Amino acid sequence: MTAPVFRVLDANFDRCLEGVRVLEDTARFVFDDAAASQALRDVRHAVMHAMSVVDADLVGARRSTEDVGASPALPEEPRAALYDVVRANAKRAEEALRVLEEYARLPEVAGRVDLAPLKTARYSLYDAEHRLTGRVARSEGAAKIRGVYLIIDPSLTGGRPELQVAEAALKGGVRVLQWRDKHRDKGQQLPVVRELLMLCRHYGALLFLNDHPDLAMAAGADGVHVGQQDLPLAAVRSMTPAGFLIGTSNALVQEAVASDSGGADYLAVGAIYATSSKDNTRPAGLETL
Repeated sequence: MTAPVFRVLDANFDRCLEGVRVLEDTARFVFDDAAASQALRDVRHAVMHAMSVVDADLVGARRSTEDVGASPALPEEPRAALYDVVRANAKRAEEALRVLEEYARLPEVAGRVDLAPLKTARYSLYDAEHRLTGRVARSEGAAKIRGVYLIIDPSLTGGRPELQVAEAALKGGVRVLQWRDKHRDKGQQLPVVRELLMLCRHYGALLFLNDHPDLAMAAGADGVHVGQQDLPLAAVRSMTPAGFLIGTSNALVQEAVASDSGGADYLAVGAIYATSSKDNTRPAGLETL
């Protein structure tokens, strides 16, 4: 039974490393995410180190041409989007690690392979999958932020119902709305925001809420917009689900740089000129823009 056990280990060792490499390169080259790339590299190296004690056994048991499950002539399953690539390879690596853990407990191998790094690697991959699929979803959502970005503030609609103003804008082609109500309680705003969201879904538009990630999540909105005096970007990211978009207000170049490095999905600059539509606003000016 020794050779078949090592064949299983060999196949899943290779499968794991291949899947992790795809995730690592996605983090590195697609998202320029040094931390995620390094974490995945560490996973790959940890698995390689754990399995190195049986490397000769793995190679010696390899029988690729005799694999009854290998079907190189069959067409590969298509990948419709980057999300599918990340998801498929994360699952591939996670499942392979589980097989390695189980087979390394068998008498033929027991005591030679340290199981702890394999288990740690598997849980690290669960986190990496969550992080990368969230990045993919956010990048796809952020790509939809185009054209006019309209802020609906009920105190500035001239007495017109906010839903009426929103629908007129959506009919006119606006595809990004932000709801900003500085006066009503969040409980009073929630029904209005939900109606706004229904309108946005009907017209294929995104809906952001100003300041309040909890209200945005309760309503099912696409994201939240936070100012420099609101909750820090990292704190908002930690409390929101994967794929949730976060934009920031920036009046200084340093603020924009910090927002970008902190992972904001879009940057708003302004107000450009002095305005009466928002209190305590520092005009950014054209030079800053």
